[in-house]
Amino acid sequence: MRNAARWSAAWLCLLAGAAPVAAQIRMAPVPDDVRTYTAYRAPPGIAIDGRLDEDAWKTAPWTEPFVDIRDASHPTPTWQTRAKLLWDDAYLYVAAYLEEPHIWATLTERDAIIYHDHDFEVFLDPEGDAVGYYEFEVNARGTMLDLYLNRPYSDGGLAMIPWDAEGSRWAVHLDGTLNDPTDEDRGWSVEIAIPWSTFARLQPRDGEIWRVNFSRVQWPLLIVEGRYQKVREPVDWNDHPENNWVWSPQGAINMHVPERWGAVTFRALPPPGNDQ
Repeated sequence: MRNAARWSAAWLCLLAGAAPVAAQIRMAPVPDDVRTYTAYRAPPGIAIDGRLDEDAWKTAPWTEPFVDIRDASHPTPTWQTRAKLLWDDAYLYVAAYLEEPHIWATLTERDAIIYHDHDFEVFLDPEGDAVGYYEFEVNARGTMLDLYLNRPYSDGGLAMIPWDAEGSRWAVHLDGTLNDPTDEDRGWSVEIAIPWSTFARLQPRDGEIWRVNFSRVQWPLLIVEGRYQKVREPVDWNDHPENNWVWSPQGAINMHVPERWGAVTFRALPPPGNDQ
C-alpha cells in the first residue's frame, strides 16, 4: 500500500464490481526458498484483547524472527518480531509480539496510512496467484487500515482502501507506556480475527496452502522537547529512512511481490504443544 493517488480510481472499481469474489482455489507453485508455517485449528478460548496469554496461543508455534525485508544478509533487526496463526470455523486468527523500547503511535483514524507510524502488517493471498490479495496494518493505538488489491502495483494494481473486512476484530496490548519517552518499554502485542466471509469463501481445507507475509515498519526516532520525532521523513517513494522487517524476505524494499511471500499450510489438527 504505497500509492495514495490511486485511491479514488480503486474505489470506483470496487463499486463497479471489482471486489473479491468466490473462486475455486488454484494454487501457483511455491518457491523452495520462501519461509513456511503450519496453521493449526484453534482450541476454544481466544478473546480478542491483544493479550497472548490464552492456552490457544501458548500452544501455537511462532514464526521465525523477522529479518530485513531484502534478505538475511542485511543487518539483523534491532528488536525481535514474531507472529502466529490459528483458525477455526469462523475466523483466521493472527497474533504478533513486537519487542519495542519506545512504543509510539499517532494515528487514530480508521484507514489512515498506518505505516507512517510504527506498525504490524499482514498480507494474505488465498489463491497464491497474486490476483486479488489483502493487507491489514495496525499501530500501537489499535488503529486499523485494511484494503484489497486486485493485483500488485507493478502490474497496474489498485488499492481499494474504502473496502473493509466486515466482521473483523482486533486489539493491541502494550507492555509499556504509549508515547512516553521518559521510560523504556518492553513491547506490544497484536491480535486480529478475520472472518472467512472476508475472502468470499469457507474456511480452508486440510492441507491447503495460502501465500502469507508479515511486515513491521519501524522508524528511527529522536526525543525532541520531551516528544518522539522521526529522524526524517522520506523524500520520495524510493527513499526509505524507515526499517522494514518481515517474516519471509522479499528481495527488495517492496511488500507487493506476492510470489516472495511465505507459504502457510492449514491443518485440521490442534497445535502440537507449548511453543513459548
